[in-house]
Amino acid sequence: MTSTPATASQPTADRGDDVPFRYTADLAREIELRWQDEWQERGTFHAANPTGSLTDGDGRHADPSRRSFFVMDMFPYPSGAGLHIGHPLGYIATDVVARFRRMQGDNVLHALGFDAFGLPAEQYAVQTGQHPRVTTEANIAIMQRQLRRLGLAHDPRRSFATIDPDYVRWTQWIFLQIFGAWYDEDAERADGGRGKARPITELEAELAAGTRPVPAVADVPAGVAWQDLDAVARRRVLDAHRLAYVSETPVNWCPGLGTVLANEEVTSDGRSERGNFPVFQRSLRQWNMRITAYADRLADDLDHIDWPEKVKSMQRNWIGRSSGARVRFAVEGGSQVEVFTTRPDTLFGATFMVVAPEHPLLDEVPPSWPDGTHAAWTGGHASPAEAVAAYRAEAAAKTAVERQADAGRKTGVFTGHLAINPVNGQPLPVFTADYVLMGYGTGAIMAVPGGDERDFAFAQAYELPVVYTTAGDVTDAARTGDGVVINSSNDELSLDGLGVAEAKERMIAWLTAAGIGEGTITYRLRDWLFSRQRYWGEPFPVVYDEHDLPIALPAELLPVALPDVPDYAPRTFDPEDSASSPEPPLGRNDEWVTVTLDLGDGPRQYRRDTNTMPNWAGSCWYYLRYLDPTSDEVLVDPELERFWMGPGHNGDPADTVGGVDLYVGGVEHAVLHLLYARFWHKVLFDLGHVSGGEPFHQLFNQGYIQAYAYTDARGVHVPADEVVEDEASPTGFTWQGEPVNREYGKMGKSLKNMVTPDEMYAEYGADTLRVYEMSMGPLDLSRPWETRAVVGSQRFLQRLWRNVVSEADGTLVVSEDAPSDETSRVLHRTIADVTEDMAAMRINTAIAKLIVLNNHLTTLPAAPRAAVEALVLMTAPIAPHVAEEIWARLGHERSLAYEPYPVADPAFLVEETVTCVFQVAGKVRGRAEVAVDSSDDALRELALADAGVQRALDGRGVRTVIVRAPRLVNVVPA
Repeated sequence: MTSTPATASQPTADRGDDVPFRYTADLAREIELRWQDEWQERGTFHAANPTGSLTDGDGRHADPSRRSFFVMDMFPYPSGAGLHIGHPLGYIATDVVARFRRMQGDNVLHALGFDAFGLPAEQYAVQTGQHPRVTTEANIAIMQRQLRRLGLAHDPRRSFATIDPDYVRWTQWIFLQIFGAWYDEDAERADGGRGKARPITELEAELAAGTRPVPAVADVPAGVAWQDLDAVARRRVLDAHRLAYVSETPVNWCPGLGTVLANEEVTSDGRSERGNFPVFQRSLRQWNMRITAYADRLADDLDHIDWPEKVKSMQRNWIGRSSGARVRFAVEGGSQVEVFTTRPDTLFGATFMVVAPEHPLLDEVPPSWPDGTHAAWTGGHASPAEAVAAYRAEAAAKTAVERQADAGRKTGVFTGHLAINPVNGQPLPVFTADYVLMGYGTGAIMAVPGGDERDFAFAQAYELPVVYTTAGDVTDAARTGDGVVINSSNDELSLDGLGVAEAKERMIAWLTAAGIGEGTITYRLRDWLFSRQRYWGEPFPVVYDEHDLPIALPAELLPVALPDVPDYAPRTFDPEDSASSPEPPLGRNDEWVTVTLDLGDGPRQYRRDTNTMPNWAGSCWYYLRYLDPTSDEVLVDPELERFWMGPGHNGDPADTVGGVDLYVGGVEHAVLHLLYARFWHKVLFDLGHVSGGEPFHQLFNQGYIQAYAYTDARGVHVPADEVVEDEASPTGFTWQGEPVNREYGKMGKSLKNMVTPDEMYAEYGADTLRVYEMSMGPLDLSRPWETRAVVGSQRFLQRLWRNVVSEADGTLVVSEDAPSDETSRVLHRTIADVTEDMAAMRINTAIAKLIVLNNHLTTLPAAPRAAVEALVLMTAPIAPHVAEEIWARLGHERSLAYEPYPVADPAFLVEETVTCVFQVAGKVRGRAEVAVDSSDDALRELALADAGVQRALDGRGVRTVIVRAPRLVNVVPA
């Protein structure tokens, strides 16, 4: 029996203790730390603004004649565990692109801040009593150290955290802009569209002048004159139109977290995204943001930005735009009920209605069951009031997802109400069922069992009639397909014989003429629930007066800082209790909550809001702070915003919306962060604070780095670094003597399979880590981590070093002779191909071609300086420290960060090529045009870097590579 660590077969980095100038991990560390200090001291990566105080390292402003290029990573949250080697993948990629674009002459802005408000720090504060700021700032320091060691070329002057008082001030200021605005659907926008946000003061002026009628709101009837309203009534009218407003609405209540969650923060299982606690429907008074006013623009403007189609689809689906009709049904002895239907042509087939348990119609149930009520409809209760009360209590104990899942059980109860079908006058029994949600649509549906499978099942269970409105042979199930309309006529309207599309149009026209409905568009998107019952977040910059109405604080009172509180825990004692109520921690500081202020009419007492903003608030606008990080007069200088982000700033006249040139991050933010940020940006655009309508022009989703994880007999993950290979184990691996199973998974704390950058820095150096992560495969694909493979990247850099520097004495070994024609052809083909690959973010194939060129140079008696310098410059974006060191040793005094990227000479690009086929296990997975004299090594590198080959391998190792130059490479998986 043999028992060895699971990582024992991984080769150890070459220490080279007996060779003073060998490129080892120790020499790499010395080079890397020295150049990082040098860059910081020189201000090498200071991104120069065209105006203002931020200049480059030599004190110059940006050259406005050059293109600007703004590249950005998604805001990192500073975790106490620090980084694992999966985190740097995106950061290295943006750094490589930024360095490449800088060498191409662009004005490059690349910075990194920290999304520092978050639930983990608050939960740690609850457990330990330590203020979350202390924890967060310590975590930021750890992350800054790890990122600096990676050699990222960020402008440190532009870094910040969302918890910084200056940043909180501007976040609160933006909230007040949204609170101080309303959406005018008829207003013309600067981009030529119709519908935009306008200051609420302009609505007030139009109401006062009588040019806009006073709308009906709570306690204010329609048609009343503005002059006849008192000050409080006027405020209620204005508050009802604000883009940020307070209302009591059904919300996602999570007792386990002690807070309300937005729809986007609830998983498909009806549990909290963080903590996996159950989420319930409750009615609470909360801040909302009217993101629904922007639903069409959020959907339509996706056509103007360069995002992955998958992400666009996710946003469109979340917005959920549907066209149909609203129909109003009269109710005997009750208020009318409005429904939205995408199939108004099926109205003649409606035989009952269903409303959500929270629907206001259920507040006015009849005293007794109508004559002829089926026993199955009553749920065994003596009266509608008793039945409805019992059913409401049962529904309140379920999560939204549980309610949807239970729809298959066909549960419901008759409310005692009868609605009248407006097209034929038939009475329709009104049921309540918990699969209908008040937060979606109108909270009521018309049920057409002849055309909907769920309605048909419900009708069967409750012995309700079925009327088919489309022709077909099915008689014992719903007819769900389109067909010729039947059974759909009255004295004024006939749809019989029509197709569905024409029948829809006719029905909508009839409903509109009769005043009982109209065509409309609805959305799945709901207004953004913006209140959180937590401590660690931005306080709302408002106070409430004696009428319990919100008043915006003046800008000079910002920021509103978090007060000290006796404890940080939201008080909900039973995380499974749907009836529990939140008590925010801020409510425990009476001196802060109750405050005396002079807001223009003398000192008065007010009450602060004890909720805080969600952590998404700070990440909605951070990209703007990078542009103008010290501004205290305006959110962002308009000239700087236009230079870095405005439409056409990158020289593309077709760019009409502007935005960050390249935004890199995970696909998990497809809806939450990206939708919210787009909404805030569009409001700022409407109000004139930014020049373009979109925040992020190009989005790139990087893949994940996966690693082996191990589970014991209980299915619990065990520390991967403690697992040993064991031939006697039935699984081949053991932990503490017990067999464990091996699997691949996303690297992270939960799977206990983290490898830290610090380990890689110590064993190989930062440049080797950078080269390895960029060469593992296409950036948008997930890839397996193999520490044993890192040594291959180290050997590439060692060969590059030996082509220039003597390992014995550190002297130069390059030749001053001109390259031969053969070397020139290899060099310029590499320059052309690598430039194309880098521009397309195919960094892995660029590295493969650099390796080919480097290997060619090793075959020469001495590498020509001209070829070496070009190779070093092309390598610099990927392995910047060793490239800087070699560049300096070649006699250059200036950093290569701004040296021109090599340009291929067309005279050396004319060569015969053939198509080389790449196979995996004998099946064609890719092709490439290659030179007829391509070497086996060159073809092997190209094949292993090919995206199709990587996808086919799907994380498997490689047993062997068979090369039949120049036309075939066959990769045999392990």
